[in-house]
Amino acid sequence: MENMKQAQLEMRNNYICGATGIVVSGFMWLLSGLVAYNYPPKQAVWTLLIGGVLIHPISTIFNKILGVSGTHSKNNALGNLAMEGTFFMLMCIPLAYGLSLLRIEWFFQGMLMIIGGRYLTFNTLYGNRLFWIIGATLGIAGYLLYSLNAQSYVSALTGSIIEISYGAFMYIYSRRTQTIV
Repeated sequence: MENMKQAQLEMRNNYICGATGIVVSGFMWLLSGLVAYNYPPKQAVWTLLIGGVLIHPISTIFNKILGVSGTHSKNNALGNLAMEGTFFMLMCIPLAYGLSLLRIEWFFQGMLMIIGGRYLTFNTLYGNRLFWIIGATLGIAGYLLYSLNAQSYVSALTGSIIEISYGAFMYIYSRRTQTIV
């Protein structure tokens, strides 16, 4: 890639500015929230963990259905940042799981903060400061839900509402501003 702006443009165009991943993640939070409401919250923890593994493959399928590649060129250095952010997030998940052993509700609140932190790096990936707002919204929500002693399903459904809303907005924004690489 010639420069950062071109690398970001490729990421925005090829991943619809991350919109599909955000929406799919939101639906994983929704599924987890429904499980937490109807079954023991421990089942919802596993629902979110397993669902999280499926976010990238499912969003890649949706990207292809929507007419974008869902991949980036090998010489796009931002691909490395995306993987590094993913590995950092994965390394933080055991912390959230450990919290769940103390109090199950803390898993979901911890995950909101972890995922919120990951979104902060997406500003660099996509060149869109809205990701700082998404990240901050998730992080603040996690903290507030912790402060309010919110039940697991409330935290999971909050994550769902935040991500699906921002994902839908990001999709519309991306389609209106898309530029061909």
